[in-house]
Amino acid sequence: MESKKRKTWSEISKRKTETEMNSHTLFPILVAALSNNSKSLIKKCLNKLLRLSQPTLLIPILSLLPILLKSKYGTIVRLTAEVVGKASLLSLESNERIALDNEIVKALICLLGNSNRRVWIAACNAVLDLSTASLARQRLLKFSALYRLLFEFLQVHKSSTMVSLYTGENGSITSLRIGFKEDAIPAVHFDATINLVNACNIEQLDKIPRRLSECFFVFLKELWLKVRYQMLCSNIIRSTKERQFCVSNITINNLAESTFRLALNAKSLTKLSGHQMVKKCIFGSSEATFENFMLNYWEISPLLIKRIPNTLIEENDLFSSFSQSMNFNESFHSFLSSTIQSLISCLPIPSDELDILSFLKEGRNRLGCPLIYDQDIRVLRTEKHSRSEVHYFPGCLDICSIKTPYFIYGDDFSKCEEACKEGYTIAMRGMEFRFESVAAISDGFASLFGQPSVGANMYMTPPNSQGLARHYDDHCVFVVQIFGSKQWKVFSQPCVQLPRLYYPRAIVNVEVESSKNEYRQFSLMEGDILYIPRGFLHEACTDNGELSESAGYSLHLTLGVEVEPPFEWEGFAHVALCCWSEVQKHHDSLESSSEILKLMSVNLLHLVILQIGDSDPTFRKACLVAAVSPPLETDDWLYLNQKTIFTHLIDKIRTESRFLEVLSSVAMDIQENVDPFRRIRWLQFLDWKKESFGGLDGNLPFTIVETMLPSYVQNKCVAEVAFMQVKSKFCSEISYEDVIKNYLVLLDKYRNTRKQYMNGMLALHCN
Repeated sequence: MESKKRKTWSEISKRKTETEMNSHTLFPILVAALSNNSKSLIKKCLNKLLRLSQPTLLIPILSLLPILLKSKYGTIVRLTAEVVGKASLLSLESNERIALDNEIVKALICLLGNSNRRVWIAACNAVLDLSTASLARQRLLKFSALYRLLFEFLQVHKSSTMVSLYTGENGSITSLRIGFKEDAIPAVHFDATINLVNACNIEQLDKIPRRLSECFFVFLKELWLKVRYQMLCSNIIRSTKERQFCVSNITINNLAESTFRLALNAKSLTKLSGHQMVKKCIFGSSEATFENFMLNYWEISPLLIKRIPNTLIEENDLFSSFSQSMNFNESFHSFLSSTIQSLISCLPIPSDELDILSFLKEGRNRLGCPLIYDQDIRVLRTEKHSRSEVHYFPGCLDICSIKTPYFIYGDDFSKCEEACKEGYTIAMRGMEFRFESVAAISDGFASLFGQPSVGANMYMTPPNSQGLARHYDDHCVFVVQIFGSKQWKVFSQPCVQLPRLYYPRAIVNVEVESSKNEYRQFSLMEGDILYIPRGFLHEACTDNGELSESAGYSLHLTLGVEVEPPFEWEGFAHVALCCWSEVQKHHDSLESSSEILKLMSVNLLHLVILQIGDSDPTFRKACLVAAVSPPLETDDWLYLNQKTIFTHLIDKIRTESRFLEVLSSVAMDIQENVDPFRRIRWLQFLDWKKESFGGLDGNLPFTIVETMLPSYVQNKCVAEVAFMQVKSKFCSEISYEDVIKNYLVLLDKYRNTRKQYMNGMLALHCN
C-alpha cells in the first residue's frame, strides 16, 4: 500500500467548521477526561483536534501532549502522534513550539520501534511532519532521534528488500520515488531516517555510533545498487496505483545523498598506494631516476617511460588492479557496454569549495543521476580531412549549451557501442571517483607531487582512429597504456609560460600550427607511460586492426596533475606575505593612520605578486613543498631545490615591484568595478586572515584599497615610501621555513574536501 501523502502548510484547508468554533472547550474537557481516565472521551477529543486547521486553537493543547504520548492505550498514543504531526504542519510557529518542548520530542522519539505497528507508523509520520522545519530537525538530532531510528530500522529491515521506481511529481529522473515490496513500516521508517541523516552536519555525522553508521551504510549501498540498476535501465513504473509496493517519499536524490554523507565518515574506501609506491613503480627504485625526472623533465619536456612486458599483470604493479578489473576476455564492445552501464554522473566540485556539505546543498538535486554528456562522457572522433572533432551525439552539445543536461542511459549505451564501431572514441572523465583502484593511484600521485588531488580520465579508441584533435592541456598528464597500443605526437612548446588551470585557453597561432614537422613521436605499448607537460600540443591515434576482434583497439588512462592556484609558486608567495603580515599585527595597532597605510601596502604587495606572476614563468610552476616528506631534511635535494626557487621569488618581488604600475592597475579595476583580489580569494581559508580576507566582509581588501585610493593618488610620495618600506621589510624578514607550516595546513584543507568527495562518489559507484 502507499504511505500517506505528506501535506504542506499551504495545502491545509483553512475552512472553519463548527468543531473549530467550539474548540476552546476541548482543553478543559481533555483535562477532565485525563483526570477520570476516560479513554473514549480522550479519543473523541483527539479526533476533533485532528480536524482543526487553525494553529492557534491547538496551542493550549500542547502542554498535554507529553502525557498523552505516554498513555498505556495504543489508540490514544497513535492519535496523539497524529495530532503532533498535524500541528507541526499547520504553521511554522506551532512547529517550533512543539520542537522546543523537550518532553514532546523525547516522548515522540520513544515511540519509534513501538510494538504496536500503527503507533510506530504514526510516530514515524509525526517525526517526518515535524522535521519539515530546520529547527525541528536539529532538535530531533539533539535528542538522538537518528540513533533510535537507525537502531530500530536495522532490527526490522530485510536484506532481500525488493524495490521499484515510480515517477515523481515533476517526472525528472532523480526525483523518482522508491517503492518497497514490504509493509508500510520499513518505508515510512526509512523516510524518517534518511530525512535526518541528510540534516546532519559533519560533527553530527561523526557522532553517530560507529556500528550503527557502518551497518546502515552497508544497507544503503545494497539498496542503491538495486535503485541505480533500475534507473540506468529505465525500469520505471509510471503509475503509483500498483499496490504490491509501498511507495516511499524518498527520491533517488535523497538516497544518493545519504549514501554519500555516510561515506564521509566510513573507513577509507581506497587502499592507498602511497607516494613511495608510485615513485617506485613509475621511476624505479633509484632515487636518482626520480630526481633526474624532476630536474630535467617536470614541466619542461615530455618523457616516455618504457615498461617491462606484461608488468600490468604483476601483483605489485601500480595499475594491475585496475587492469585486471577491466575484463578483456569478452569482445571490446561488450567490455565497453559493461563498463559504462554501471556508472553515474560525478558532479563537478568548485575548485575553491572546502565545505563538502555546502557542495551537497547546491548539487543534491542532481546527485546520483545518470551520466551527463560532455560532463562525464564524450563520444567523438577527429576527421582526417578537416582535423576537427565530431561528436556522435551532436544534439547533446546544443542541449548542454543551454544548461539542460543530456543523460546517457537506456538505449544510449548500445549507441555508444555502435559509435565505437564507426571509429568514435569513448572518453570518460573522473575515473578516480568511479573505481577504487584508480582512486588509490590518483591519491598516490597527488602525494608524490604535493597537490590536493590528481584527476583520471579513460579513453577507449577503436582501430585506425583519432579521438581528440590536436590540443594542449592546462595540467601535466601521465598517459598510461592499459590495453593495445597508440601512436602519439607531442609538439614543441609554443611559449615559455605554462598555461594556468581554469584560465581561458589561448588560441594556437598559425605559425605553431604550421610547424607540423616540429614534433616528437612516441609509440606506447601496454604498460608504457608517457609524460606530457602542460602547454605542449599533442595528438594520438591507433593503428589499423588485424584479424582478431580486439586488435587495434586502445585503452589508456591519463592522470592529470592539476596545479590549483594556491599551489603554484605564486600561491606560496601569497601565503608567505600573509604569514609575515600576521606576525606584524601582534606588535602593531591598526587604529593609527600609519598602520592602516601599512595594511594598504600589504594589500598592494599582493597585487604586485599577481602582476609578476603573469610574466615570470617560475611563479606559475607547481610548488612541490608538500612533496617533501616530513621530517624535513635540509640536505635533501628536493628541499634544497624548493628553497632555491623561493629565494628566486623573493628576489623578483624585491627588484620588480612597481608601485606606480600597480596603483594604476588598481585604479583601472576600480573604475571598471572589478575586484583586483578576485584571483586570491582562496586566502580566506587561512583562518587567521579572516580579518583581511573573508569573514563577514569577503571584499574587505578591495574595500580598503577602494576607500584609500583617492588619498593615495593625492599623496603618492608618502604612500610609495610606506609601500617600499613594507616590501623591503617583508623580503628581508621572511624565511622559507616560516611559510611551510601554514602552507601545509591550507593544503590539508583542500585534500580533506577532495577526499570526502572521492569517498562519497566511490560509495555511489559501488565498484
